Amino acid sequence: MKRLAWAAALFCVIPIVASAQSSVTLYGLIDEGVTYTSNQNGHSAWLLQSGGGSLSRWGLKGAEDLGGGLKAVFVLENGFDPSSGNLSNNGRLFGRQAYVGVSSPYGTLTLGRQYEEVAEMLSTVAAGLNWAVYFAHAGDVDNAGGSIRINNAVKYASPKVAGFTFGALYSFGGQPGQFANNSVTSLGLNYTPAGIPLYIAAAYTVIRNPYVTAFDSITPRNVIYAPYVQNAEKQTIAGAGASYKIGNATIALEYTTTRFDKGFLGADVRFDNYEANAGYFITPFLFAGAAYIYTHGKISATDASPIYRAIDLYTTYFFSKRTDVYFTAELLKAGGAAKQAQITLIPSPSSGQTQGLLRVGIRHRF
Repeated sequence: MKRLAWAAALFCVIPIVASAQSSVTLYGLIDEGVTYTSNQNGHSAWLLQSGGGSLSRWGLKGAEDLGGGLKAVFVLENGFDPSSGNLSNNGRLFGRQAYVGVSSPYGTLTLGRQYEEVAEMLSTVAAGLNWAVYFAHAGDVDNAGGSIRINNAVKYASPKVAGFTFGALYSFGGQPGQFANNSVTSLGLNYTPAGIPLYIAAAYTVIRNPYVTAFDSITPRNVIYAPYVQNAEKQTIAGAGASYKIGNATIALEYTTTRFDKGFLGADVRFDNYEANAGYFITPFLFAGAAYIYTHGKISATDASPIYRAIDLYTTYFFSKRTDVYFTAELLKAGGAAKQAQITLIPSPSSGQTQGLLRVGIRHRF
């Protein structure tokens, strides 16, 4: 009986010890607000819309100590629309991220649905992910706003060495006899020197057959680059950016180029994006920022050059570390060969070359 009692006690202790060496965290963000647009198909519109500041999500993340400096890690992250309760990311349960892997002193290796390196490295610099999703470059044509995730991906993130961090991703296409078809290759590097509030990053990504691989065979809802996705054999994205903090202010510059190989009439289509932004904490609770984004397109088949200029304004007030209210404004002006404008996340393009936006939103993190 004593042996049985000791066995039962040991059985009860084992889960306690295991749980002490591992952790699971539930986290999330809910963003909701009212958005006014000046011109959608020739009419102004009011929307109750989620995700103007940050896309709503909830997730689970965890780690287990395996000993010897090794840890098992995982993330399951769901995107949703609080306006309707619907799933985001084309109806996926964990469409934002879903991966498992191992971390060590030599880096972290993960497998699953993940961000490629342009989103990983350059989103830190861009206003589109830091302030408001509306500010993404030309409908997020370069994925600096992180709208694309990559399935079937193996990803490596190095530890920081002398201020440098390296990342690499490869996604298997999964087609027998066609190893490269529908595959994704991505590389990224950033530098944060010790004692200096400087961040510098560069990244390069190649997505083969992007209509299937990146967009789930669904045409993007943005008139700026949607016509070129379906026919493109390959989407290539490259970029670099830097930010520097001076007291309560941060200034940032970013450049990206996106090319759709054979995207229109058998010829390439390219979009170059230039962004400058600056933000300032007026008080510890009040932040304001402004950004200017210039996009220059080149349609090789017709020698046309669509041009887009965006002016973005943003301010937020923090009631607490978890809850804030924010105000955004954007004016997007099309020029050159471009006849319509369409701000990221807005359902319809303008009837002319100008589209404006005003939004007041509330955001809560948990």
